[in-house]
Amino acid sequence: MLEQAVDDYIVFLTVEKGASQNTIEAYSNDVRKLTQYLSDEKINNWREVDSYTIRGYLAFMQAEQITNTTRARNVAALKSFFRFLYVEKYTENNLGELLDVPRKEKVLPKYLTMEEVERLLEAPNIMTPNGCRDKAMLELLYASGLRVSELITLRLNDISFEMAYVRCFGKGSKERIIPLGSYALDALAHYIEVCRPKVANNWQTDTLFLNKNGKGLTRQGFWKLIKKYGREAAITADITPHVLRHSFATHLLSGGADLRAIQEMLGHADIATTQIYTHLLGEQMLDVYNAAHPRAKKTE
Repeated sequence: MLEQAVDDYIVFLTVEKGASQNTIEAYSNDVRKLTQYLSDEKINNWREVDSYTIRGYLAFMQAEQITNTTRARNVAALKSFFRFLYVEKYTENNLGELLDVPRKEKVLPKYLTMEEVERLLEAPNIMTPNGCRDKAMLELLYASGLRVSELITLRLNDISFEMAYVRCFGKGSKERIIPLGSYALDALAHYIEVCRPKVANNWQTDTLFLNKNGKGLTRQGFWKLIKKYGREAAITADITPHVLRHSFATHLLSGGADLRAIQEMLGHADIATTQIYTHLLGEQMLDVYNAAHPRAKKTE
């Protein structure tokens, strides 16, 4: 009974809500943690779950050493799941109303300096097929702010050299068009024309970025690549694919780009999500002011 409802919920997220694969995986993991807890408590029917059960599970979650951000996502997943159970008549009440979402910790995104980005982009050896591919991927990420999940699912026809843009499908399968600069377009053209045919190996695939076996890359595979190039570029900060996305947004904003335009390019549904980059810019401006303004600080 418990597992059937979870399976139905995952179908609901996939088919009706059109949730991203990352959301589906995260929410299903959170819900299955709850079902495991209920099974351990000898509860086998959703109608047996009450406010006491929920309080017990919240106490169980509290004992786990997780951040407020993770706990907030857990609660959001459970509120969504309990709403589903109520609508589908698995429960008589919406148990999600008993849950309060914890306040998220405000963590400013990490980003690279422009000099660090330059070193990273120059790290791949473009004389090899893999290095040529990696150069194109890194240039594209920094030029567009794509998520890594969007990068590895790109198709050949998602790049328009004539109109200078990349098309991708983000969260909720929402399409967006992002302009590309000449560096990214040149790296992509070289990869597609010279390097990609060497690893395609007659595979009938239109996936843009391929591994040495002619198949699409994975998120884990790209994560390892960017770590490797970060070390080769002598970047001491912890570097992930998302760091390039944050660098893209921060550098655009510091260069005078409109916040709404950045929101569109990043695919943020809410402008408040994009506004976090203004906090980074505020720190930069304060440093510049203190260093440059003649009356910023009193002399001793």
